[in-house]
Amino acid sequence: MAVVANKRSVMTLYSGSSDPYSHRARIVLAEKGVTFDLYEIDVDNQVEALIEINPYNTVPTLVDRDLVLYESEIIMEYLDERFPHPPLMPVYPVARARSRLMLHRVNRDWYTLMNKILDKQANPLEQQEYRKALFESIVAVSPMFKEMPYFLSEEFSLVDCAIAPMLWRLKSMGINLPPEAKAVHEYAKRLFDREAFQVSLTDTERALGE
Repeated sequence: MAVVANKRSVMTLYSGSSDPYSHRARIVLAEKGVTFDLYEIDVDNQVEALIEINPYNTVPTLVDRDLVLYESEIIMEYLDERFPHPPLMPVYPVARARSRLMLHRVNRDWYTLMNKILDKQANPLEQQEYRKALFESIVAVSPMFKEMPYFLSEEFSLVDCAIAPMLWRLKSMGINLPPEAKAVHEYAKRLFDREAFQVSLTDTERALGE
């Protein structure tokens, strides 16, 4: 268990050291410059302290005084509203709805496949099919990454916070994007070069990108 502590801290994040959903939450916390206690949880084992506050025993779980939140999207949006600077969601309702839709698509199109690839119980042949599907899906949308510095936006957003952990794990999943996906490579480098992204990495995650 690793702890990042500060006497003035009021927040606690229960996090998996290699869990991509926990990674999302850590990126947002780092972007916001929030001081918090970090408890790294072994996601393969039940943790009594976590079970007491989260009936699903899942990470990430965020505790802010009397408030307990789980599910990464809920945590990410809460942090963006709780700490409004810098903003990671658009101000206007239409743009916010579009961002939420993109988050949904990232989860459905990419994270679903990534979860299947990372499933330790999965059939190796099926995993290979999932790798192929994720590879093809990213390559197919690579032109979209040319349009703006961040994903369909001039500003870094929660959508980028969600995409970054998946891109960081491609190499460890055995997925190497081709030269024609140059725009994705450049986009990924912009994300990975951000100070907050580097701060968000656990030792386990840092090794995934080597």
